[in-house]
Amino acid sequence: MDLGIRGRKAIVNGGSAGMGRGSVLALAAEGAELYVSARGRDRLQRTCEEISALTGADVTPIAADHSTAEGRAAILEACPQPDILVGTCSPPPFTGDYKAVSSEDWLQNLEVTLLGPVDFMKMVVPGMVERGWGRVVNIGTGAAKFPAQVRILSGPPRAALVNYTVAVAKAVARHNVMVNNVLPGMHHTAATEERFSALARQNGTTYEDEIQNFINEWNIPANRFGDPEHVGSFVALLCSEQAAFVTGQSLVIDGGQTNATF
Repeated sequence: MDLGIRGRKAIVNGGSAGMGRGSVLALAAEGAELYVSARGRDRLQRTCEEISALTGADVTPIAADHSTAEGRAAILEACPQPDILVGTCSPPPFTGDYKAVSSEDWLQNLEVTLLGPVDFMKMVVPGMVERGWGRVVNIGTGAAKFPAQVRILSGPPRAALVNYTVAVAKAVARHNVMVNNVLPGMHHTAATEERFSALARQNGTTYEDEIQNFINEWNIPANRFGDPEHVGSFVALLCSEQAAFVTGQSLVIDGGQTNATF
């Protein structure tokens, strides 16, 4: 299916790995012109070169922290009038006892998970409205909809971001600017590799063992973790011409882990 976004300019923040990388790959395969930000220059450069070689798309790396004003300015200097904005970030650490989460933890995390994405939308959505076309997809977490103590630093601020994006979506939909959220569960990302490999070393097991233990404990019906590239495909679809009547939605992608009729 041709998604109708060939030549569209797309910013993907946090696009060097995981679901951000999956989104860059899917958008590049559709012929979009990519501007990809991340904090780590080396991995970002490798990712952009790999995806450009695979797809033939123009993929520009921007080594910047999109949670800071300076980072956002650098990204928008490279691409001042994006048609598409996709945002994600490295997930906050898993938490144990909720009482152990400090005020400093909250303040540090909110810049990345809530305030940065809100400011970025405020900077680019008005231009989309003026041009009569735009797509915004924020990649959050299933914990925004289905709270869990282990994801306290991730779920609440992402729930606030969902609330904000839906409010904005209603305000701009008449201008063909569609704003949606993707709420993934557990996927094989760099953060997942780091966490479960550390558990394996601690417990004298394997990465695969620890993944299966988590699957069993949390009752994931698909009996596996997801592929970030599959999330990227849904992101690309929400950025397409075909998504012109889809806005203010939050799509959970978690292998059936959470329980809701709607």
